[in-house]
Amino acid sequence: MVDTGLEAYRFSISWSRLIPNGRGPVNVKGLQYYNNLINELIKNGIEPHATLHHYDPPQTLEDEYGGWLNRGIVKDFTAYADICFREFGDRVLYWTTVNEANVFVLGGYDLGFVPPQRCSAPSPFNCSKGNSSTEPYLAAHNILLAHAAVANLYKKKYQEKQHGLVGFNLFNYWFVPLTNTTEDIIAVQRANDFYFGWFMHPLVYRDYPRSMKENAGSRLPAFTSSESKQVKGSFDFIGLNFYNAMSVKDQPSSLEMEHRDPAADMAIELIPFPHNASKFEFSVTPWALKGLLEYVKEAYGNTPIYIHENGQRTRQNSTLEDWPRVKSLNAYIGSVLDAISCTKIRLKKRRSSFSGHFILLEPYQFTITNIDLEEIDPFLCVNSGSLMPT
Repeated sequence: MVDTGLEAYRFSISWSRLIPNGRGPVNVKGLQYYNNLINELIKNGIEPHATLHHYDPPQTLEDEYGGWLNRGIVKDFTAYADICFREFGDRVLYWTTVNEANVFVLGGYDLGFVPPQRCSAPSPFNCSKGNSSTEPYLAAHNILLAHAAVANLYKKKYQEKQHGLVGFNLFNYWFVPLTNTTEDIIAVQRANDFYFGWFMHPLVYRDYPRSMKENAGSRLPAFTSSESKQVKGSFDFIGLNFYNAMSVKDQPSSLEMEHRDPAADMAIELIPFPHNASKFEFSVTPWALKGLLEYVKEAYGNTPIYIHENGQRTRQNSTLEDWPRVKSLNAYIGSVLDAISCTKIRLKKRRSSFSGHFILLEPYQFTITNIDLEEIDPFLCVNSGSLMPT
């Protein structure tokens, strides 16, 4: 990272590594591990950005009370965050409570392909337990309450002394209507509501988007007045993860299904953009990232944004010739600069992936280093690293 010239490094703290039982005694070795990591980053002039939850709820709390499905997790998550702020907050100034909260609840409680792997019909996966109609909404609700509790804790107990910031991370596509029909255009807004507004609307406007309340009905939990006040404005920045664009087609027949999950409630069909896109590499659509940044500003105010994740997955090769990723990074950096200069978006420093985030089904395909665990030296810089600042 030093040789590449990275100015910052975003990493996740494992709740279970730090507190094995989810609450109670702290694992001294886990504490030492993160202190060593943070100290080494600072020693080398690299700014640490820490995420408190990344698809990894403690199994003990899952077994005890159902994890994010139980309101009790708000208290336990806040206590865990308190320990992190106390132990690391003198050096870590940028905190993200939950990574890709929308992907986590859909993947963990609707489709069931990430922990805790809960789902039911109409999910195509065969889970041993779960309810895709209600659990994603319940988990998301508790995540919002937990995030707000943590943000308020930091503001009251630590911010004056540590001068740090607490944010929230979301994934989103840039959605475009499949056709110019009114139905498809309206469906695009519905897609944004269900993917992004699900969390951003309460954080900015105190409540869920109207389209979600209408389509999900009583399956969508309601905020009390005090909860709405606590959730609103409980963030200093938004972390944005973006990779590609999607075409949207209106699909009202989904609302007639006997068993409905958030995907059915959305009443849309998602189609890769462009339609002849590679099934492996993402299409390079820098205009889509610019469009998303402009949408976030217009819909939710000019809040500070960090692009936490953006990249291109490419196949490994022995020559380390990585020109597709070079082309992709160069295009997206240009679109970000355009967004800043043309629309005055409050975009903070752009973070690129150095060692690659380990995606469950696609390990180490998004990185500016080549990682081949069968080699003597598994970490080799590819030519896309030349785009990083020096």
